[in-house]
Order: sequence, then structure tokens, then C-alpha cells
Amino acid sequence: MSILIAYDGSADSRAAIEFAAKHLAAEPVVVVTVWEPLLVQLRRYPLADVAAIKDGADEWRELAEEHAKEGADLARASGIAEVTHRAVADRESIWKTIVDVADELDASLIVTGSRGLSEARSVLLGSVSNHVLHHARRPTLIVPPQPRTP
Repeated sequence: MSILIAYDGSADSRAAIEFAAKHLAAEPVVVVTVWEPLLVQLRRYPLADVAAIKDGADEWRELAEEHAKEGADLARASGIAEVTHRAVADRESIWKTIVDVADELDASLIVTGSRGLSEARSVLLGSVSNHVLHHARRPTLIVPPQPRTP
């Protein structure tokens, strides 16, 4: 078994990793970053400039891999000994991809921040963490935003 931590580079996802390191028993951790391939972006944003999306497809994958590695490095720095990372292509929705990867790993727990990098969109569509909480068939820990320091 392992703990899956969803990570997108946001302050809330960093707080989720730090919280997990501080409060959870030592289990292997998989840091997962989900990215959207070209076809998913076109389906989701049909009026978008196809050339601009296509030109950025490889960059999105590379950025997701960098974010996943960054999250794994943060987990190690926070005290988690056994950490791996994965960048996973979103085929339907980010929350569903997180739930599917947790099922594939038979994760004992899913950890996520309450808000990610797309705060404004989550107000309209419902946040990823909210959907993970309501659709995962395993325990889910949502770490709230950390107080801002002046």
C-alpha cells in the first residue's frame, strides 16, 4: 500500500505534502501530477487556438514531470523516506485521473490541498479536491490553505 499525494505546484499542494510528512505514518508515497493532453484540451476548450495548444503539448507534459519531481523532492525534504513520482495524462478530468491512479496503486490514502493552481475555475466547476472526496472509494485527506504570513 502507499499514500497518493496530488501535487500541482500550488501553495496548497505544498502544504498537503508537508502535512502528510508531519502527521502520517511512514508508508511509501507516490506524488502524482496530472496534465491535460491536446485532445482533452480541445474537447474542453473547443474554441481555443488549435495551433497554440498543439505547440504547447510537449511543454505541458514536461512541466507536469517537473512538478511531480518537485513534489517528490519536497516530500523527501519534509521527511518522507520512500517517495516516487508520476506525471499522468488526464483522459477525462483531473479528479477522475487522481481517483483512477489511487485505485491502480491501491493507495491507502489520497492527500490533496483544498485548492490548486486553477482557483478561479474551481469556483465555477467545483474543485478537484471536492470531486476526489466525493468519488474516491478510499480515505481522502484534504489539507486546508495554510495561513499567509505577512
